[in-house]
Amino acid sequence: MNAFQFTFQYIKRHRFQYIAGIITLFVVDFANLFIPQLTGTITDGLREGSIGWSGVKQCLLWIFILGFTLAVGRFLWRYFLFGAARSIEKELRNEMFHHLEEMSVEYYNEHKTGDLMTRFTSDLNAVRMAIGPAVISAFDASVMTIMVIFQMMRYVNVSLTLLAIIPMLFICFGEIYYGKIIYKRFQARQEAVSDLTDFVQESISGVRVIKAFVRERSELREFAKANQNTMEKNLAIARVQSIVMPLLDVIIGASSLITLVYGGYLALNGDITLGRFVAFNQYVNMLVWPMLACGDAIHMFSQGGASIRRIQEVLDEKPEIFDRDDMEEVEKLEGNITFSKLTFIHRGHTEPTLRDINLNVPAGTTLAVIGRTGNGKSTLVNLLLRLYNTKPGMILLDGRDIGTIALKTLRENIAYVPQDNFLFSDTLKSNIAFGSEENMEAITKATKAACIHDNIVSFPDGYETIVGERGVTLSGGQKQRSSIARALMKDAPILILDDALSAVDTDTEEQILRNLKQTRAGKTTILIAHRISTIQNADLIMVLEDGEAKEIGNHEELMNRNGIYRDMFEKQQLEAAKGELAE
Repeated sequence: MNAFQFTFQYIKRHRFQYIAGIITLFVVDFANLFIPQLTGTITDGLREGSIGWSGVKQCLLWIFILGFTLAVGRFLWRYFLFGAARSIEKELRNEMFHHLEEMSVEYYNEHKTGDLMTRFTSDLNAVRMAIGPAVISAFDASVMTIMVIFQMMRYVNVSLTLLAIIPMLFICFGEIYYGKIIYKRFQARQEAVSDLTDFVQESISGVRVIKAFVRERSELREFAKANQNTMEKNLAIARVQSIVMPLLDVIIGASSLITLVYGGYLALNGDITLGRFVAFNQYVNMLVWPMLACGDAIHMFSQGGASIRRIQEVLDEKPEIFDRDDMEEVEKLEGNITFSKLTFIHRGHTEPTLRDINLNVPAGTTLAVIGRTGNGKSTLVNLLLRLYNTKPGMILLDGRDIGTIALKTLRENIAYVPQDNFLFSDTLKSNIAFGSEENMEAITKATKAACIHDNIVSFPDGYETIVGERGVTLSGGQKQRSSIARALMKDAPILILDDALSAVDTDTEEQILRNLKQTRAGKTTILIAHRISTIQNADLIMVLEDGEAKEIGNHEELMNRNGIYRDMFEKQQLEAAKGELAE
């Protein structure tokens, strides 16, 4: 689908607004034609003495009526056409956001936030200008030019009209070439703006790291480079405009000069009256706007075309994770999980992250997954959430292939605490109730189970405390416990804690685990951790090594095997003992 077809499908939805706006615009342009004619009639009438005061008043009344019509008409075409363009901009933004929500995790691994933000703001604004003001300028310029030239020929003189519009033909051909240049330069400019936006967004998000490593000057230099590149791309557009706009003035000036010389000659010879010569000059001045509007329209169409392509790139991306046609009707999951020869390779990797994992986790079981960093623990739970796809039959939930369960049903039945503990810039109450109803009794119950309630009530604003972007005003442990409380609010059949207790002290950890044992009785819980103290009381423990389930069993069974698990346990015990001696 080309840019025009893509845009037209939105314009078609608002066709009645566009039709009403264009009709109104036509009426305004048509009414404009008669003002110079009335001026010429008054001039000739007064010069020849063929018009009295009553005739002048009548002409002035018509000029007033036409002026009023122009004022009302200009309001209406702006209301219809600008309103339609704003509506399309809103629809496009909604569709883009909805589409991005459906995109898989891999998409965000490959696309930067700053670039997507630029498409949401600057590119959508360029599209709005192309389907609003540019449409108006193009139609107005075309219709006005045709009607004015026709009126000049009919009312004044054909030869004078043809001679006066010759310079303006150069504008038409020049602006086609101008549009092609602007298209390429605006595309390059938008890419530069995307890079700059992404750099700023990333730097602000990582400002604490920048300060900690004293990298302010280095970041400033890098920003200056990105800013310089953006300025150069903007100047590349400005240079073209700085050449084109004065050339337009020269060509329009040449047309006016021809009018004065040849038109004056005709008026002196009596081929045209003085009033018609005055009217002709007004008509020539009326052609200035269409010529300038045509340039503006081409400029906006070129920018809009480049931006439409960038927006299409987002909307044309297909989500890898979606509901298949063979979805099964499932209202609620029990929590039985089966991994059958589970093997998974990340995009761009040659070796599997997970390899031939076989395990049955009955409902109500607490499964712990432990292993060194980079051995596929987080990948395992991401597959359970269907953030990535697996081959059919590799993961079964309650005996059903995970791919046959609707995404909404699947994720509603899984509560998840990720490693990064993302919190929104909102109140603690809203963050904890995210995805659930804001029931204070349930919120308090969840925060007490997560051992964060006492911290929250000690804040000046309590549960109404604004946590800041990504929960920046909270400590690492407070963010983790707030995320656990949010997950507990769902009361889902399956709970996943991905290294969710790493930032809390051992006493708080033990209390949270005791609370989880009580609140999660009869429900499946998956714990991912690096500390064996976190998971040693789990019903099942799986040790991942190089993506393989090397050992599976409970704490006692794994200790008796004298394998990887026992080795990890003894090393952690030794490190803990050294830490106590150091204190």
